[in-house]
Amino acid sequence: MDDVFTVVQASQHCKVSPQTIINWIEAGHIKAYKTPGGHRRIALADLEAFMRKQGIPIPEEKIADSQKKILVVDDDPIIVESIVQALEEDEHDYEVISASDGFEAGLQVNHFKPDLLILDIMMPDIKGFDVCKRIKTTSETQHTKIIVLSAYLDDEKFNKMKEYGADACFSKPLPLAQLKQEVARLLA
Repeated sequence: MDDVFTVVQASQHCKVSPQTIINWIEAGHIKAYKTPGGHRRIALADLEAFMRKQGIPIPEEKIADSQKKILVVDDDPIIVESIVQALEEDEHDYEVISASDGFEAGLQVNHFKPDLLILDIMMPDIKGFDVCKRIKTTSETQHTKIIVLSAYLDDEKFNKMKEYGADACFSKPLPLAQLKQEVARLLA
């Protein structure tokens, strides 16, 4: 979708920080919408209309679409929103979507083809161990990085998740700064 930008793409287009774009959106200066996953999106026409009105030069070259894709799977909407917002506002310009159950996660893995999966292993309809094993043993997804989240992560479960293919494990409550560092490291 060349005519719709993420916050980071819009910031690159305007040559300002992502937070400046967010501030302009929240102040009502730029029209934007939120995806079902809570991500802000800006139509190119709306962004460039704002730029012309403000006298901001419009670049001729398009932004390359080299976004890393992240799928966040958790049944707690507050945790999902926190992770999505933290990653959306990150300078790395990730494309982040979310799923709230195992069925939706399976569909998203097949269609979205994420580079990284952030997975809560203690969901009602999902067995985190099985998900890790399936992703790491399927040829199309074996290179997908997996970060596991759990409120009940002891050493035994941590080691079991590593055996099944998890690249990193975090206990809840979530250390967002540490999670962002790990995401950046795994996707570098």
